[in-house]
Amino acid sequence: MLSARDVVFEYLPGSRVLDGWSADFPAGAMTALTGSSGRGKSTLLYLLGLMLRPTDGEIAVCGTSTSSLRDTARARLRASTFGFVFQDAALDETRTVFDNVAETALYRGQSRSSVANRVLALLDEFGVDVPADRKPGQVSGGQAQRIALCRALLHHPRILLADEPTGNLDPATRDLVIGALRAHASAGSAVIVVTHAPEVAKACDREIGL
Repeated sequence: MLSARDVVFEYLPGSRVLDGWSADFPAGAMTALTGSSGRGKSTLLYLLGLMLRPTDGEIAVCGTSTSSLRDTARARLRASTFGFVFQDAALDETRTVFDNVAETALYRGQSRSSVANRVLALLDEFGVDVPADRKPGQVSGGQAQRIALCRALLHHPRILLADEPTGNLDPATRDLVIGALRAHASAGSAVIVVTHAPEVAKACDREIGL
């Protein structure tokens, strides 16, 4: 589903974050990326998600090289194939809970109304017990992370990337998020999770340490 071959990444010349890194991420598997702070876990996730370009090496999605793709083509591929759960939820404070979840549909050319039932069903499934017209500034950290998960799952992405998705959650919410990621992988997607949490790594099919 997703592969990295001999990936090198430098923020500045001579300062390598990754040096010849390779791995495969198959469909149906949940992988934990672990390691101490500063090892490049989040950077690697952004490379795998086509938000950064490697200095050298190759990222391939479903067997197709992304090296020569223009930014517009990479953006279309992200919108159609990937779901993202960011460490800080990354919700737009100016938009409602509903619109934050529905946001990714716009990148795929779908109307807000066409995904309304799916948005509301996800908010209910993950216990986001706030009105859908509320703003993110009016919800708790745990609710914000569940909203971010709903957004990531909206279009049943074939590849789901999550950066410390349980970092600031209570045990019950943490287990809910882990269960959702696990279920998404079991349904046939590739799920990749950056985590420091042993319980998250244990729930994965495998762990890759950096």
